[in-house]
Amino acid sequence: MSAERDDSQQAGGGQRAGESQLDADIVEAFGEILEQLIERLETVARRFELPAFCLKALHMLNAPMAMKDLGQRIHCDPSFVTAIADMLDSHGLGQREPDTRDRRVKRLRLTDKGIELRERVERELFARLPWTDALEVSEREELLRLLRKMLEASRRQQA
Repeated sequence: MSAERDDSQQAGGGQRAGESQLDADIVEAFGEILEQLIERLETVARRFELPAFCLKALHMLNAPMAMKDLGQRIHCDPSFVTAIADMLDSHGLGQREPDTRDRRVKRLRLTDKGIELRERVERELFARLPWTDALEVSEREELLRLLRKMLEASRRQQA
């Protein structure tokens, strides 16, 4: 190993200095993408006169789901799931129902109106995603493959 390569690995904490900068650039780009996604989600939410967290719940509710499970999927406290269920119910978008196997468990399901709204929201949101106009279909497929590869590696590390 050359002295030059050894110095760059030490400077990068075990990585070459260029790789450290590349990682920093990737983090910055992901941060910008996340900011754009959040901004677009909030814009769509305002258009439909619902908080963004309700749109996230609408997206997650493809089938009736225990409220506890919904809370875990959207990473929020059970009391907040109750507030989401109340809001969906008050707008006629969702209903609570007892679980058929355990009546202590309440499941949240979308009404027909909720399903219709979810479809409208997703059409509008998906048309405004940063990669929709910027990338060809084959590039989007590759992006998805890379994202799934990273997620799988992350899951293995956590296990």
